[in-house]
Amino acid sequence: MVQQSPGAADGDLAQYRSGVAARLAGLPVETLRVWERRYGISDTGRSAHGQRLYSDAQVRRLRLIKQLVDQGHPIGALAQLPLEQLGALAVVPAARAPVGPLRVALVGQALALRLGGGREMLALDIVAHCHDLGGAATALSGAGAEVLLMEISEPDDSVVPAVAALRQQLGLAAVVLYRFCSGATIRQLRAHGCLVARAPADTAEIVLLCQMALSAVPAPQPRMQAAQPRLGAPAPPRFDDRALALLAAAGSSVACECPRHLSEILLMLGSFERYSEQCAARTVDDALLHEQLGHAAGAARMLIETALERVARAEGLPLPAGM
Repeated sequence: MVQQSPGAADGDLAQYRSGVAARLAGLPVETLRVWERRYGISDTGRSAHGQRLYSDAQVRRLRLIKQLVDQGHPIGALAQLPLEQLGALAVVPAARAPVGPLRVALVGQALALRLGGGREMLALDIVAHCHDLGGAATALSGAGAEVLLMEISEPDDSVVPAVAALRQQLGLAAVVLYRFCSGATIRQLRAHGCLVARAPADTAEIVLLCQMALSAVPAPQPRMQAAQPRLGAPAPPRFDDRALALLAAAGSSVACECPRHLSEILLMLGSFERYSEQCAARTVDDALLHEQLGHAAGAARMLIETALERVARAEGLPLPAGM
């Protein structure tokens, strides 16, 4: 059934109920309902009786999502993308035949722990791995990888030359995942041909990013003002990234998921604390502001660390040596 919305734009005049929208998009209506419930896939209106109503544009968006999911893209990575980005992704030619997992050279210790042994390993084959950029040129050369995947929590302009040199030496498509980063640094990395994105909570999205990197287009390169004061910090972290990754993984095997959630919060807080220390300060007031931000993040980190330790002890989870 089609209903009309008075005063709506041309693309939003037709309003379809869920069953009709699903059929037009080529979806089982049950699948559409699951996508709505789990991923909030459409910002739909409601009828007077509370039923979801889809416009023509929303039906086109559902049809594109169905097409991309059929091509192997994870629904979690597509659910919040606008129609324009979905359309652009749908016309990107396949960079490789789907004859096996995507071969990845990986930089990052915590990311390796996240990916190791999960369902994403059906789509990714980590053929070489190192903990940081320092030894990456030697460790990753000659591995036969297709994509260079790097996790750098708080990249600044000082890492751009190293990333660019590594990508050029290996001759690979590159993905850089970060937690906190200035827009200028992101643009510099993209200018060197890297696909740059905030580290996703759902590791299935990493597969999508690696696939997209094979045909990523570099953005224009700006200049970034460097230099920052070294700021003071609260007590040193009690958990490093590796310990947090281990606790997050252990927490997924028990009924309570608090260890995983607390670990993810600590990774973000620690990352922002370090980012505040290295953020460019152009004036005295700017430096003071970032010092205050760093101390606030550090204070929050210390509170959450105490909470995580209590939960870990209650669940019998592994704690770092000395605790």
